[in-house]
Amino acid sequence: MGRKSIMELQAGYSKHWFTPYEVTKNYLKRIRSKDPVLNSYITVAKKRALNEAKIVEAKAKAGEQIGLLYGIPLSYKDNIATKGIRTTNGSSIDAQHIPHKNAAIVQQLLLQDSILLGKNNLHEYALGITSNNPHYGPVHNPWNPQYTPGGSSGGSAAAVAADLTVASIGTDTGGSVRIPAASCGIIGLKPTYNKVSTAGVFYVSWTLDHVGPLTANMTDMAIIAGVMTKQSYLQELKRDMRGLRVGVPTSYFNEHIDPETYLLYRDSLDALESLGAILIDTDVSFIAGNADVSLTIAASEAGFIHKSRMACCLSQYGEDAKALLESSLKITALRYIEALKKKEMYINAFDRLFKESIDVLATPTIPLPARKIGVNEVHFGSYTESIFDAMTRYTGIFNMAETPAISIPCGLTSEGLPVGLQLVAARGREDLLIRAGYAYEQDQLGDFYRQRDVICAGY
Repeated sequence: MGRKSIMELQAGYSKHWFTPYEVTKNYLKRIRSKDPVLNSYITVAKKRALNEAKIVEAKAKAGEQIGLLYGIPLSYKDNIATKGIRTTNGSSIDAQHIPHKNAAIVQQLLLQDSILLGKNNLHEYALGITSNNPHYGPVHNPWNPQYTPGGSSGGSAAAVAADLTVASIGTDTGGSVRIPAASCGIIGLKPTYNKVSTAGVFYVSWTLDHVGPLTANMTDMAIIAGVMTKQSYLQELKRDMRGLRVGVPTSYFNEHIDPETYLLYRDSLDALESLGAILIDTDVSFIAGNADVSLTIAASEAGFIHKSRMACCLSQYGEDAKALLESSLKITALRYIEALKKKEMYINAFDRLFKESIDVLATPTIPLPARKIGVNEVHFGSYTESIFDAMTRYTGIFNMAETPAISIPCGLTSEGLPVGLQLVAARGREDLLIRAGYAYEQDQLGDFYRQRDVICAGY
């Protein structure tokens, strides 16, 4: 059948070229054939998916009003509760957990007549960025299975890139939607804080967690994000960026970065300017040291959330998850409160920046492409950094600032690995990200998408 967008699927349904049942069956067949290599799913909900497809078909045949996502197969990160389908959180502790209620976002999308394909693999309890899961096995990057897909929503990103789902819903505490989106060459959006409900999601941090979609293209993103945020973004799908003020950071986002990644980022800025954007040098020096602030908040709250599990089952955690949770025991109340106050400063500073100077900030999503599975350290010349610290360095600040941020592909390295461009806007201005992302995509990403669909989807 080949990859089809949401609009293409719905056009096919309306013209009776195929049915939701046939499309769902095709996706299940693809998962069965291709996912053993990628390991992007923990649970495939075959019977439920086919039954849901029959139900939405019957609804349409009866002349009832159909939802905005009629017949669209979706998957969910496995820390998002699904009624009657096990939700493991990527852990052995919760391996047999079967929720009695859907998470709010699952219920919201099902009410729009989408179809639930299954639950995607992830970094254990979403506490890391490689998706190298010690209990369910590592997720593999569709561009090269020796590499990670990023994380923690790695299974979601790999499944979208390989066309094993139309779109997936992930979570993002410090970059966990955007990092795998960049690593797998797809689109990933972290909406404004609290714009999408996190009810029914197993938290890392109630202060920093967001629910966000991962899609194969900007049109699908506009549709899914629109349903999730209860707004329409389709009017933003135009090839025009004239007059948009795009901030280019003069520090931090150009430090300790892979040279090829930086060159592709600079090329993307040239492309934005050619589309009519006005590039403005932007001082972001106020964010220096933000990574420690983010980790203090996330580790403190994760330690509280996992307190009872740590008391009974600490030995069942993987080594990196255990280390992060144990670190929470050393964080004082004063340090945690100081971090929350610093977070307030970041919010106010970015609010002023977007109000007074720019419409969108453009940065690299991550400072280097995906690394091989098992790699725990990365090097920038003589500077050495843990892979966790490196991959979250450009993304975590925007969880604290509560601003929407999107990652969109901006090219391939000489190793054939994708690089992401991150666009950020003021709180509540997802519309600007959809506008900028779509204009950039239409001008720049046609060849990239064709390569992706050959390499990752395996046509």
